[in-house]
Amino acid sequence: MEFRRLGRSGLTISEIAYGNWLTHGGQVEEDAALACVRAALDAGITTFDTADVYAGTRAESVLGRALEGQRRSSYELFTKVYWPTGPGQNDRGLSRKHIIESCHASLQRLQTDYVDLYQAHRYDSSVPLEETLTAFADLVRAGKVLYIGVSEWRAEEIAAGAALARDLGIHLISNQPQYSMLWRVIEQEVVPTSEKEGLSQIVWSPLAQGVLTGKYRPGEQPPADSRGGHAEAGKTMRPLLSDDILRRVQQLRPIADDLGLTMAQLAIAWVLQNSNVAAAIIGATRPEQVHDNVKAAGVRLDDDVHRHIDDVLGDVVVREPAKTARG
Repeated sequence: MEFRRLGRSGLTISEIAYGNWLTHGGQVEEDAALACVRAALDAGITTFDTADVYAGTRAESVLGRALEGQRRSSYELFTKVYWPTGPGQNDRGLSRKHIIESCHASLQRLQTDYVDLYQAHRYDSSVPLEETLTAFADLVRAGKVLYIGVSEWRAEEIAAGAALARDLGIHLISNQPQYSMLWRVIEQEVVPTSEKEGLSQIVWSPLAQGVLTGKYRPGEQPPADSRGGHAEAGKTMRPLLSDDILRRVQQLRPIADDLGLTMAQLAIAWVLQNSNVAAAIIGATRPEQVHDNVKAAGVRLDDDVHRHIDDVLGDVVVREPAKTARG
């Protein structure tokens, strides 16, 4: 395993992180989830990412049980707050009430006294930014949170948040965006702003939810045991299963073969070439997937490989976000 510093901080994390969105408490049984966490630990992964909303809070509980008995200082535990976790009007968003209550609930589910990184899962334009960051700062001072990050914040939101955090005596050190060969939206504005403000990216979906593994083929139904074939988990990836995208992805296979890599290893190695990326989050339903994915750690791709990948993918790459309102 290789390790990188997270943002302009002293926190070191594994460049492959293990995440449990769509898997723990949902797509896979608990025994399989526990086996995947053990495989991650055996492979040298020290960084584990979850969120209170995953699987209706069940994902945090599963991860807490999976890490039970591990020396707490031997791993880094990340979670997030924002999305609804209950029926009440205050069971969502980034108000002080929801942040503090959600943090306490997350700590209980994760069976720990503190989390290493607490992240605002989205930007909340309905709450004053000062209220949000003051609540985070109070959690840091109480020792329940060691570092603060954000997830899927726009460049201007990151800049404003970083400036206010400094005024409050804390620092934003990370952003968690979607990033892959197929989805490069962060490159134009988010990465330059993050570099300026001292944040790293912890990227999710480096495999484009499994599409970049090459197991989905044009003109064929998704395998029944895959995420794409799962009635619930597969909903978020339907737009990625167009025949045009799947044909282009299959053309990446010779590139991976020439490098002695699997398709998944190539995709993960690609995101790690971005110097502002501190870690790529992988998910797994089987331990073998963990063992395969971690082999991308330390792989370096030269400029010719990057150009070849760009030529193959062409105009299916998304480089600019849809102009949608945020609320």
